[in-house]
Amino acid sequence: MTVDLVGFLGVVLVAYVVPGPDFLVVVRSAAEDPSKGRAAALGAQTGLCVHMLAAAAGLSVVATRSPLVFDGIRLLGAAYLVFLGVRAVLAARRAAREHTRAPGPAEPASAAAPADGSGPGRRRAAFTQGFLTNVLNPKAALFFLSVLPQFVDGDASVARQIFLLGVLDIVIGVGYWFALVGVAARLRAVLARPRIRHRWELGTGWLFIAIGVTVAAV
Repeated sequence: MTVDLVGFLGVVLVAYVVPGPDFLVVVRSAAEDPSKGRAAALGAQTGLCVHMLAAAAGLSVVATRSPLVFDGIRLLGAAYLVFLGVRAVLAARRAAREHTRAPGPAEPASAAAPADGSGPGRRRAAFTQGFLTNVLNPKAALFFLSVLPQFVDGDASVARQIFLLGVLDIVIGVGYWFALVGVAARLRAVLARPRIRHRWELGTGWLFIAIGVTVAAV
């Protein structure tokens, strides 16, 4: 079995470096609490596992050849991204109103806000966000279905090779996301400032909405 690992690794690294919905989910979660960021990253990679196993089993072929199934997944993913965006925008505006009405400086409370993002319940929510964002992304299914086969040996078991390359992709992704979480966690003190956090929440919220609308319109 001959696999073009160099070419495959290059494509995978580019795919991870280019920001997407999962990037926003992981970074936003990590900015609140590193453990939430790691949970979101693991959720995203678990969603990727679903696409990988489906591609290896041939189920993605059915989904992508059926416009109804493919469009259903695409629209569900778009709706979920818009939901995340609207929730972030509303949360940012609500926080801004509370900060305006506060009688005293809110800086100490805001600095402690990221710690509120910890806890098993919050980590499960972050994991679920990462999972749904990736599992409802049809581009992830297309990646395993159309890109991975370009790097496998047609004379050997294609399903087995796709599975192995998929596992490698997921392992690389976990390392990349955890490194990104470490970087985002260092910015927590900056993002804890009320004005910066307000702009951050608004910006990422509108980005989620824009991506969701773009996905639905394509």
